[in-house]
Amino acid sequence: MKKFSLIVGLSAIVALSACDAEETIVSEEGAPESEPGTEADAEAGDDEVEPEEVVTAEGTEVVTIGYSGPLSGAAAFYGNNTVSGLTMAVNEINEAGGFEVDGQQYSFNLVALDDKYLPNETGANARRLIQEHDVPIVFIPHSGGIFATQVFNEQDDFIVGAYSSEPDITAQDNALTWRIPNTYDIYVEPYSEYQMERFGPKLAMLPPSTQYGYDWADELAPAWEELGGEVVYDGSIDFAKETDFFTTITNALSDDPDVLFVGGSSEPTAQVMQQARELGFEGGFFIMDQAKLDEIERVLGDNAADVIEGSVGVPPLVVDQTEGNQQFIEDYIEHYDSIPGSEAGYHYYVVYILAEAMKAAGSVDDAAAIQANLGEGVNTVPADKEIYPITEVKAEGGMNTEFRMAVVEDGEIILVEP
Repeated sequence: MKKFSLIVGLSAIVALSACDAEETIVSEEGAPESEPGTEADAEAGDDEVEPEEVVTAEGTEVVTIGYSGPLSGAAAFYGNNTVSGLTMAVNEINEAGGFEVDGQQYSFNLVALDDKYLPNETGANARRLIQEHDVPIVFIPHSGGIFATQVFNEQDDFIVGAYSSEPDITAQDNALTWRIPNTYDIYVEPYSEYQMERFGPKLAMLPPSTQYGYDWADELAPAWEELGGEVVYDGSIDFAKETDFFTTITNALSDDPDVLFVGGSSEPTAQVMQQARELGFEGGFFIMDQAKLDEIERVLGDNAADVIEGSVGVPPLVVDQTEGNQQFIEDYIEHYDSIPGSEAGYHYYVVYILAEAMKAAGSVDDAAAIQANLGEGVNTVPADKEIYPITEVKAEGGMNTEFRMAVVEDGEIILVEP
């Protein structure tokens, strides 16, 4: 295990607000500015990163890649951080002159559309990206939108770049789905064992009212009970409709749980955790993998250490540094004045994997050939771009990463390695 002091309150020198427009075209023409006073401005976190301009390389053919995710509303913090990783990688590749496929030099363009975390909007955005920009891939960072797009992506011949740990995503027999992170089921048993041993067997569940949250809860509850624990409260929180969680949390705490299961986007998760502490909860937090300890800590500010003490979750990228990600972390901090999370790290990494897969496939538009060469893409990415230790790309399209786990003890994040 490795120990790291908590990073308290790194504030961005320039706080960037979320884009409230329906479409954000990140291209050589530039991205539109966000409107002040919008819902996104009110709800986005201080370290949120707005999509920036992409400049394509001169003398190259341009390949446009697509994105649909929440760029406004309660999940804008999450959505814009995913896009920041894509944009940073695209710009680096383009500034280096692009990449060569079958004797032709190419550079990337990125078109990002706001779906406000709504699956029906995701499906509409994906069709628009295909019809207007002929993209070979659409990156989507939420399971509802991924499932909605899997209905037609094979017919329309594009890859779904699925940033979700939902196991069912790669159980759909969809030949053009690329699941990027690990599935969440690998976290359930080790997280449960740690929290049960440290705090006790009584669990209250407060996942977000999304399909992803319900599926996570359905995976956790029987596993917790099988280990000898008891689920004393089974509820959820609708972050799209609720802004004050005291009533729901009060109900969850009525049976004196030892552990609270929480999650969703980092910002509202931080608010739930803080309000639970204010209501007297002294136990541990079992945090879904979408929410990140470092992002929660930055949202909470000066009192973060007291709130997140006793938490278990996925390790912050900045405390899980390797030879492959150190340069990215330094460059990201310098460029955005913000610490990168796993959303930015993974999306940065997958652009490099995509470029290498296109090289191996000998095509920038044959989705099936690109999908078939994702494993080769992982194997040939430059060593200083290997943000995470990817072990394989499975036949069904899921990438596997070495297991990592982080806990907070005595004000320190402890990285638990395999």
